[in-house]
Amino acid sequence: MKVLVTGATGFLGGHLIREMAKGPHAPLCAYRKGSDTRSIDELGLPKVNFDLTDPASMSEAVKGVDAVIHLAAYYTFTGRNDLYESINVQGTRRLLEACQENGVKRFLYCSSTEAMGPVEHPPANEDAPLNPQYEYGRSKVKAEELVNSSGLDWTILRPSGIYGPSNVDDVAYYFITSFKGFASKFIIGSGKNYIQFVHVKDVVKGFLLALDNPTAVTRTYIISQARPYTYEEVYRLLADIFGQPEPRWRLKKRLAIALMFPIEGFNTLIGRENFLYRRETVESVTSDRAFTIDRARRELGYEPDYDLPEGMRETVAWYRENGYL
Repeated sequence: MKVLVTGATGFLGGHLIREMAKGPHAPLCAYRKGSDTRSIDELGLPKVNFDLTDPASMSEAVKGVDAVIHLAAYYTFTGRNDLYESINVQGTRRLLEACQENGVKRFLYCSSTEAMGPVEHPPANEDAPLNPQYEYGRSKVKAEELVNSSGLDWTILRPSGIYGPSNVDDVAYYFITSFKGFASKFIIGSGKNYIQFVHVKDVVKGFLLALDNPTAVTRTYIISQARPYTYEEVYRLLADIFGQPEPRWRLKKRLAIALMFPIEGFNTLIGRENFLYRRETVESVTSDRAFTIDRARRELGYEPDYDLPEGMRETVAWYRENGYL
């Protein structure tokens, strides 16, 4: 099967095409002009120029392919609303239209558990009410609706927070690397709220299982690790990995929001972005993001290979080896 992979130069896309290069499927790697394509070239894989704001490039890219795995997105939690709409929503719409016009039936869409947002009764399954906290998550909900109504043989996958080697400039990256600094001194709220990560290689596994499984057609799946962890557990794990004390201080939510306000304003003034030091982040870490993977287990045969301790140690080692710590 010839499969167009959008976002092939990104973090998840890079891991996916590396696995797909082993066969049996033939990935066609879509890249945006100006992107670093060295990893694609090193694998000897074919590539095609692709831009979610350029319908002509999308129509050309899907010609002759059997399936599309759509990973490309405007991925940030603090971005511009017009770009969420034009890239994540309208870009997906145009790509779906290109598939319809060129006879491509199979379409796998990378959504996110951010489309679900904070969970009122954890752990949540795929049918839980959608409550996205960020504009990024809201754009994913809109794109999911387009995929649902496309008439294609679609599958939607919702990974939770993806981490792993080569992940930089991302929420998980900031979460892990900030533990060496001031953020390691305190926990906001009780520390009992849940967070759920997933190793990038397990996300790759989820996509490949769904691609080959006819049961997955017109189905949505959460792809994550086996269980959520409390923030206390995650910080305890990071403290062990970094060889430093666990956070001792607890900041109440209202106080943390008040403290974030001037920090957020200063960062905006000097043009520096740090996801951790924002009022929205306080809301995020004092709510639950916990999900069940029962449907993926039952219908796809999905079982994550990584649990958090193993995956975090591997990721921190990669950061150290590559000068990020």
